[in-house]
Amino acid sequence: MSAAHATFGLAPAMRAGGVLVNGAYQVHRDFMDFIVDGHPLLHQLADLDAVSPLASDVPPAIFTTHVRRLLLEAAPPLPDGRYVIYGCPECEGLECGAVTAVIERDGPDIVWRDFAWQTTETADLERDGYHGIGPFRFDAGQYRAELARLLPDTDEDGDGDLGAGSAAIHEDDGRPLRRRVLLIGARVAVLAKLAAALRTINIGAEIAEDADRVPPVEIRTYGAVAFGRSIAEHQKAAVRAAFDRAGVEPAYVDGLAPIIPLLVAQIEHALDRSPLEQRRLTRLVAADDEAGVEVTSTCRVQLVAYRQDRLHRTHAEVVFEGLLEAGKHRIPLDEKATRGRSFIVARTMGGVLVTPMAR
Repeated sequence: MSAAHATFGLAPAMRAGGVLVNGAYQVHRDFMDFIVDGHPLLHQLADLDAVSPLASDVPPAIFTTHVRRLLLEAAPPLPDGRYVIYGCPECEGLECGAVTAVIERDGPDIVWRDFAWQTTETADLERDGYHGIGPFRFDAGQYRAELARLLPDTDEDGDGDLGAGSAAIHEDDGRPLRRRVLLIGARVAVLAKLAAALRTINIGAEIAEDADRVPPVEIRTYGAVAFGRSIAEHQKAAVRAAFDRAGVEPAYVDGLAPIIPLLVAQIEHALDRSPLEQRRLTRLVAADDEAGVEVTSTCRVQLVAYRQDRLHRTHAEVVFEGLLEAGKHRIPLDEKATRGRSFIVARTMGGVLVTPMAR
């Protein structure tokens, strides 16, 4: 391959949902991100909350249309040969803004060029162009092979005629992504509130005392299991054994405290199936009123402190919000916000981490 070419790939990514400090909800979205020369393209957009059109919750027919557009087998959705690369994770409407680019054939290659932020039918490249991104020249064979694997009934005779059908994002082993959580605990009121919050942000959740009566076919639909603090070790072992018998390995979460936004953040982290080397937020520690945060690319990070007082009332406070460059950072925290038994949630586009405050 010529040195002028960039490599093209796809990898699972996540826009973490959550219960925000102001009481609003941020929806969970799983999608495929574009990997250019081994790095997520989204990471080049430092302060952008967006997802690609290749999201797992998009109806199959629309998903297929998005793939065919990227393959240049369907007309572009915008004038001047422009295609949506990333859009709003909440509504996907152009009025909220989208990253677009011209995608075109150039001989044996596919070229992505003239990236721009777009809120209307036409793009103003001078004002809204991403002048430091692209153009990218991809080998057409590699490019088509990566995208074609998202389509069902791929034609095997090599003529490029890809069949229609239901499209979905899958894990590496071919199984559908599992965005359901099994909640196991004794505090039914807390579990009910947690299940409601998870469902609101587009994560399925069911409550059970154990996994003994859950049929294997249903067990295989869960991507995570969350244990309440009252669940004993022998009960956890029995649940793990039930999942082992079903042949699946969910993520297991031990709830830190009966604080709904905190538990939601723990579960969101557990459901993150993006490759470790392609995550933005990679480290969070907190001790002595200071947080240690590590990010792999420039991005906006928010730190929220959660705690419960003696009357079991939840207190939440944003203790930091700002743009961090790639690397390790030490961030001082408000002593009043982190007194007592408290927890820190770090959130950025595509990731969330949780840690207790060490004393």
